[in-house]
Amino acid sequence: MSENKQQNQINIELSDEMAEGIYSNLAIITHSNAEFIIDFVKMMPGVPKAKVKSRIILTPQHAKRLMGALRENIGKFESIHGTIKESESNVPFTLGGPTAQA
Repeated sequence: MSENKQQNQINIELSDEMAEGIYSNLAIITHSNAEFIIDFVKMMPGVPKAKVKSRIILTPQHAKRLMGALRENIGKFESIHGTIKESESNVPFTLGGPTAQA
């Protein structure tokens, strides 16, 4: 391996607890002029209250890179497995400030 390639590698650790992941079926996205905030929520059918399970705060640059990476990976997934059908249910959430849902 070239010396330059070794310098560009990052050693990322993933604990057993983190590797289990957290299920989310709703993402609420808000932003300010300096950051994007993505709250991952798990909603249960028939339960009017839901909890934020994880919050990720990104710079605008990292949010845009994430969007590009998701677009690329969804394209790869769909080329193998077919088009992902979007759910028609849309939970109306407004928590103040600019908001988008995914």
